[in-house]
Amino acid sequence: MEAAGGAEGAAGPGGRRAGLRHCHPIAEMLDLTFLPFCTFLGGLGFVCVAFVSAWCQHWRGGFAWDGSAQMFNWHPVLMVTGMVVLYGAAALVYRLPPTWRGPKFPWKVLHGALALAAFVLAVLGLVAVFRFHNDQGTPNMYSLHSWLGLATVLLFSCQWVAGFSAFLLPWAPTWIRALYKPVHVFFGSIILMLSVASCVSGINEKLFFSLKNGTTAYKLLPPEAVFANILGLLILLFGVLVLGALSRPSWKRPDADSPDSCQPLLTAER
Repeated sequence: MEAAGGAEGAAGPGGRRAGLRHCHPIAEMLDLTFLPFCTFLGGLGFVCVAFVSAWCQHWRGGFAWDGSAQMFNWHPVLMVTGMVVLYGAAALVYRLPPTWRGPKFPWKVLHGALALAAFVLAVLGLVAVFRFHNDQGTPNMYSLHSWLGLATVLLFSCQWVAGFSAFLLPWAPTWIRALYKPVHVFFGSIILMLSVASCVSGINEKLFFSLKNGTTAYKLLPPEAVFANILGLLILLFGVLVLGALSRPSWKRPDADSPDSCQPLLTAER
């Protein structure tokens, strides 16, 4: 999740930022420091998890692991936590200024571990929804949300395996890592966008299914609908901000093309 040109890498993080700031007063004004932004983004991610948990606890009856509707409630919580918040955190690891100096070994481990944790939560989320559907006699994989969500998780699994094989194991030659790196970065952003789309469509689908037959209709905008709609907007905002941070040149690792950036994990110096 990092890229930089040779000239920028030679200049280092200080020279690079200085060059940007001397270009134009507007550029200097817009060049926000990363750590306050990262702190805000972390808080926003926590709010997303808190909102989806509160929605499922307060309006959907809480949580269980017994095939009931309460088991289904783990699905949105695990998916938002894993495929949006933890995945977004993994994507931003190489934007942290401490990663700009020194060996990349601990940051590779952190990036891979966060992505793996996100994948594990996503699998548990899929288990929750499939078991609920099977126990209740509900068909699986018939909605656009389910197709999009499963495709996202499958693409993520391929991304993780390919990234682990290319960047963290010693047998991949340098030219393969260099060739695959932009592909890895590209699909990393694509997967995040698909994750956000899956979560937002899932929230909308759940509201349509739940707010009927004895409850206030969705179109009348009861409190649950307002709360869940806000949750969807928060998730969308989180995804947009992560993608914005990934695309910001001044927040990319300046020495991303150094030899250490292509060094596999199992031969890295600790």
